[in-house]
Amino acid sequence: MVAVHSWGRLSNQEHRVTMLGDRSQAGTCVKNTAPGLAYGMGCSYGDACLNPQGTLWLTTNLNRFIAFDGKSGRLRCEAGVLLRDIQQLMVPRGWMLPVSPGTQLITVGGAISNDVHGKNHHVEGSFGDHIIKLSLVRTDGETIHCGPEERSEWFAATVGGVGLTGVITTAELQLRPVAGPWIHTETIPYRQLSEFIELADRSEAQWEYTVAWIDCLAKNKARGLFTRGSHVHEKECANEKPRALTPIRSFNFPVMPPFSMVNRLSLRLFNMGYYHLKKLKSGEKISHYEPFFYPLDKIHNWSRMYGRKGFFQYQSVVPRDSGYDVTRAMLKAISQSHEGSFLAILKTFGNRQSLGMLGFPAPGITLALDFPNHGARTEKLFKRLDAIVREAKGRLYLAKDARMPRAMFETGYPKFHDFMLYRDPGISSSLSRRLMGS
Repeated sequence: MVAVHSWGRLSNQEHRVTMLGDRSQAGTCVKNTAPGLAYGMGCSYGDACLNPQGTLWLTTNLNRFIAFDGKSGRLRCEAGVLLRDIQQLMVPRGWMLPVSPGTQLITVGGAISNDVHGKNHHVEGSFGDHIIKLSLVRTDGETIHCGPEERSEWFAATVGGVGLTGVITTAELQLRPVAGPWIHTETIPYRQLSEFIELADRSEAQWEYTVAWIDCLAKNKARGLFTRGSHVHEKECANEKPRALTPIRSFNFPVMPPFSMVNRLSLRLFNMGYYHLKKLKSGEKISHYEPFFYPLDKIHNWSRMYGRKGFFQYQSVVPRDSGYDVTRAMLKAISQSHEGSFLAILKTFGNRQSLGMLGFPAPGITLALDFPNHGARTEKLFKRLDAIVREAKGRLYLAKDARMPRAMFETGYPKFHDFMLYRDPGISSSLSRRLMGS
């Protein structure tokens, strides 16, 4: 038995860990060791990737590239391949992942199972929109090949299905062409939530990527930093002198402090300093894709800063027509609670639903916040936020969740009952037992 935690470090319970290393033998291994759950890099914040006292099938050795068509940009690979490895191999060849979340240190299987999204949902949708087909091993020994045009109901259950329909072993992805690794970016300070809405509306028609940081502790204000970006085109690259990439300095958070280093005093100082420093450096520039897409990847084990009790991430999406009022109400509740988040990300989703039955992205505004685990005090705040989100007919992201009430899950994910027809009875997780009863 091995102690395993998710990224939020809210628990560190023992699991039986079995390595999957040969995709041709994965079905036999899964069948013989069920019940269990596929586990990649463990970057889910809550309990979607955990199965305490049960089996985890570790997929990181299923990390082989199988085939690539340099003309069409179609890539076939095993599910344990990291997004980082795809980017580093393919960007020099003129191709890139169309959708990438805030970290590239996750597996392809994990990206599909959580239907991850990035800063460009209004252009490219979510990760599942770019999967051509995948192979799924069930615990009864069956292998299912599915995609948008082949056994589409199985595909819809698996995209965003948090690993509960089977173990993904391979996937075929459609990459997008790029002229190089450079992104033309612009950062704009804003001081009101209405300014963010206006910036998002104006930017989506002309910019590929949009995202905002918001200071959730600023009293009577909603100041923040709006960033937008687009790929540098081939013509622009030809007119520019070659740019040398400055090595990204990485830092490993060395120890687990006995208490959270994220508290109201440190948050206020950090947020104030971060806002004014970035404001001074605001404007347009050319950035390499790695610091633009993955700013926290250079701080290894940054989740340790929250101490031994760990932390929660609370990410919601609410409809666009009520997004302003709902987001303002959430920020007010956070301010009144004396809690706070330094990682407070505000984005808009485009006018498209996730392909997955349990997919998170939907047209609207999404707010993601990290909170140190202060026990009952934190849960009291979450109940207030839950009420606001539920009234707006919004939902929470399963990949980030560790405590959502079951009733909120069922109302937020109305295709839940359809999904249950495709669940693998030999797969279980802490999340499934909490929200689905098994």
